[in-house]
Amino acid sequence: MTGMSRIFRSLGMAAVLAACFGATQAAEPLKAAFVYIGPTGDHGWTYSHDEARKAVEAESKGGVKTTFVENVPETADAERVIRDLATKGNKVIFATSFGYMNSMEKVARQFPKTVFMHATGYKTAKNLGVYDVRTYEGAYMLGVVAGKMSKTGKLGVVGSIAIPEVIRNIDAFTIGARSVNPKATTSVIWVNGWFDPGKEREAALALISQGADVLMQNTDSPAVVQTAQEKGVFAFGWDSDMSKFGAKAQLAASVLNWKVIYNEEIAKVQKGTWKSGDIWYGVKEGAINIDAFGASLPADVKKLAEERRDAIKAGTLHPFTGPIKDNTGKEIVAAGKTMSDADLKKMSVYVEGVEGTVPK
Repeated sequence: MTGMSRIFRSLGMAAVLAACFGATQAAEPLKAAFVYIGPTGDHGWTYSHDEARKAVEAESKGGVKTTFVENVPETADAERVIRDLATKGNKVIFATSFGYMNSMEKVARQFPKTVFMHATGYKTAKNLGVYDVRTYEGAYMLGVVAGKMSKTGKLGVVGSIAIPEVIRNIDAFTIGARSVNPKATTSVIWVNGWFDPGKEREAALALISQGADVLMQNTDSPAVVQTAQEKGVFAFGWDSDMSKFGAKAQLAASVLNWKVIYNEEIAKVQKGTWKSGDIWYGVKEGAINIDAFGASLPADVKKLAEERRDAIKAGTLHPFTGPIKDNTGKEIVAAGKTMSDADLKKMSVYVEGVEGTVPK
């Protein structure tokens, strides 16, 4: 080989190496950020989102790099945090609480090349989408179990904030309970916050003192399960399995799987095919399930709950199929009709069986 040939060959190899190096450089991981309302260790809502975040990053094998900010209040602080994450080059930002909606909308206008996704909200734009899990399906299934297991027929719910999402869950829980025990009633105590273990405990104690022997919560800590265990009544894991906080108390858990949504949406961003929309996944898509059944739950009740779950998955059962009345006796869903998603997302009344009135 001549000296000139060696030079050309070396140059060729250098070009190949440069091309390979360039390709490696181009394949940088997609940066995705998450904004959390509570601590990752709440064992409820934020915990479920963070478990999904970690799974997405691990399964991407270097294709996705995630970051998160926890304990972000639903105030001007949220706007600051979201803008900072966009400034740092995150290609998609997930904000995981209803109260972040207006902040997300404002920052999305300022960063048109960044994808923003807001959990449980309703405002969309070209680069702003919304997503949610049909938590009411889980609440309904827990209600079926509660209706079967309550000796007093009195159920209790510790509510967080009186928004449609939470009202809908309380209603679905009651509908499920009354499908097996038509005389069952539900009392609600609101704590006006998502994560406040002290207030959640106080609310649980108050409900128990009123005769409730099965409790559900739409709050983020395991305080209700812990209190139920202490007082010898039943409760449910909400958003995740909370049995380690009350193995004797927990009858079952409504478990969320946000990974289904996060994997799909991040893949679309990577491929450049993402489009704004309204995602609402449930049992059918594998985003929610009744699981972690307690040892004290009879086999026939577990079987019934699973049958109802399978019916929801198959599309033969919808918790909000009429006839349904509100708790003043007014019909809100006619017999044979099913409430539309649009109306479900605006839920503002208690159904028959829920005591009291919705806070204003």
